[in-house]
Amino acid sequence: MEASELIRRVRRVELRARGLSSQIFSGEYHSAFKGRGMAFSENRAYQHGDEIRTIDWNVTARMRTPYVKVFEEERELTAMLLIDVSASGKIGSRGKSKRELTAELAAVLAFSAGQNNDKIGALLFSDRVERFIPPKKGRSHILRIVREVIDIEPEGKGTDIHSALEHFSRVMKKRTIAFLISDLQDEGFGEMLKRTARKHDLVALQVTDDLEMQAAKMGWLAAADAESGRTSFIDSSSVRWRKRFEAAARKYQSELEDLMKRSGVDHAVLNTGKPYVQPLMQLFDRRG
Repeated sequence: MEASELIRRVRRVELRARGLSSQIFSGEYHSAFKGRGMAFSENRAYQHGDEIRTIDWNVTARMRTPYVKVFEEERELTAMLLIDVSASGKIGSRGKSKRELTAELAAVLAFSAGQNNDKIGALLFSDRVERFIPPKKGRSHILRIVREVIDIEPEGKGTDIHSALEHFSRVMKKRTIAFLISDLQDEGFGEMLKRTARKHDLVALQVTDDLEMQAAKMGWLAAADAESGRTSFIDSSSVRWRKRFEAAARKYQSELEDLMKRSGVDHAVLNTGKPYVQPLMQLFDRRG
């Protein structure tokens, strides 16, 4: 991608994401993802209504008038974006690809974390770890993450969620907020998902497109799998084929949602053709 086009796309994503983060998501993000606990901030004179248990008896004795301890939430956290950049992200039937939606989600979450003074990092993966960006603060760091998601040309085509989660857990020793942003079109990652959720605060944001759930009636088609490269010919006008396709998609989605519940992972489904504000707000509200 040419530099001018990349800058334009990053700027467009930034403007939208910063607006949503400051106007909508910052308070919900703060409520949904709590700090480590309460830390002492200062002493102040006792006021009517203060709890007796907050009185600092040492300061009270020294000042000869009641003083209380004031505590504040230890807010600073670390968040990581685990971003699927496999070939299936190129799919998009409503004017926006899954990769473009992923970039917007990453930006919104990164700016929300930044407004709460949290560190934010990213791990971009396909069937291998493509990039690891250590957590830091600051606008330039957030824009680097957005730029990487938009501009990356991954070496791998497939998806390996197990390896991505394993790498993340190995390098992030302390408890971290982790957003897995992926279409979740993979198998065999269930046990690693559970293990990661026990150690970290893991949230799954599933990026979908209507093409993956509903079969369009378009006659004979040459269908190429974006990740494997395999091509097959299908008769999309066949009622029987469309029913089998949609039944398989519903079955996979049901099994996936069941896995998320059993693993204790909060899960939201986001679609390229629909606004993502409401699903994210509902996710944050469930956690708040």
